[in-house]
Amino acid sequence: MADKIPAAGFTPGYRTYVLVVLTLVYVVNYLDRQILGILLPQIQKEFTLTDTDLGFLSGTAFALLYATLGIPIAIFADRVNRRNIIAVSLATFSLMTVLSGYTVSFWQLVLTRFGTGIGEAGTAPSINSVLADLYPPEKRASALAFYAAGLNVGLLLGFFGGGWIAQHYGWRDAFLAAGLPGLAMVVLLLFTVREPVRGTVERLADVEAPPGIWAVARHLWRQPSFRWIALGTAMSAFGGYAAIFFVPKFLFVSHHMTQSEIGLALATLTGVCGAIGTYLGGFFSDRLGKRDVRYNMYVPIWAIFITIPFAPIFYLTPSTAVALAAGIIPGLTGACYLGPAYAMTQSLVPLRMRAQAVSILLFILNGIALGLGPLTVGKISDLLKPAFGADSLRYALMSSIVTGLTAAFCYWRASKTLKADLARGSFRPLSPQLDL
Repeated sequence: MADKIPAAGFTPGYRTYVLVVLTLVYVVNYLDRQILGILLPQIQKEFTLTDTDLGFLSGTAFALLYATLGIPIAIFADRVNRRNIIAVSLATFSLMTVLSGYTVSFWQLVLTRFGTGIGEAGTAPSINSVLADLYPPEKRASALAFYAAGLNVGLLLGFFGGGWIAQHYGWRDAFLAAGLPGLAMVVLLLFTVREPVRGTVERLADVEAPPGIWAVARHLWRQPSFRWIALGTAMSAFGGYAAIFFVPKFLFVSHHMTQSEIGLALATLTGVCGAIGTYLGGFFSDRLGKRDVRYNMYVPIWAIFITIPFAPIFYLTPSTAVALAAGIIPGLTGACYLGPAYAMTQSLVPLRMRAQAVSILLFILNGIALGLGPLTVGKISDLLKPAFGADSLRYALMSSIVTGLTAAFCYWRASKTLKADLARGSFRPLSPQLDL
């Protein structure tokens, strides 16, 4: 296994292959992270938990380590072989997911979720950095959106496969089925993917020493567009994470759907529709961004305003058919922001800051959204139970409208300084005669 591939060896076929493999890593990543959502009703019944407990288990317990450990692991990723970091991380979170199936108490399950968070902390910054070294800026949002669509495919497998397995075999077997594929992916990754040389796709000389995390943080903090992008993605994901974990229970309680029915419905909405929409978010950002880079912020804004009218219909209608039909548009647009946000973060920093920059973005996003989103919605649901009973989740989940509008405002503010901030970077190009 060679550690590096020569600059001239970035063939389109190899580049596409690496993109697909790394996307599959993200599929398994999100499958292991979010399969818990479809299993919450069974876990709540077995361990006698409140909605607040479920919010802590599904969001806070995972986010505490996922968000914080992403930064120190990213420091290594800007210095050493990123593929190996991805492989170790993949093995860790897959094993922790398997162990989740053997837990016999709430706190044991919390500990395995801590472990899953530790493993998954190492994948996203390293993968983003690798893809930035494979795709030039004008194609980067599309490539990162294709990768981000792995989120939706993971949700598809988690909701559909997890729901079916949980209904027929129990929630423990669902964890086992989710964790085992990742262990096989480790072998594929190590033997078929090589570490790319940093900067060749952009003709940038990799001559600078990797900076410390505080230098990266200062560099990003001085760019107002990044501050607004980070806060905007956190607000977008706040309602998204809460929905991923609590919508299965909402459909179970308020619409009396079975786990298999819920799995099929959400696999279609968040998996099929979501993957299409997530990719198109990056595609249109790249296409329109050639005219004006600010479209990388305008596309997520449009997606939010298209989505918001459908949220009250989805959550408040008594008709299951109407609710599921209303969920199509939010399913399409829910993660449109990911490709543009990742791409702009990569473009705002020099080569050896890229993994750390993404880790800082994800620290802010997940610390706020994953750490607080499910917990907040679970707490609101518990507070509303005396007034609305089992339907309290309907109204707790409506908080996504407020966070969505807040996200749109943040993206608009980011667009105001994006051009200037992108122009501020100082890079050292390689020889223009280099044949890529």
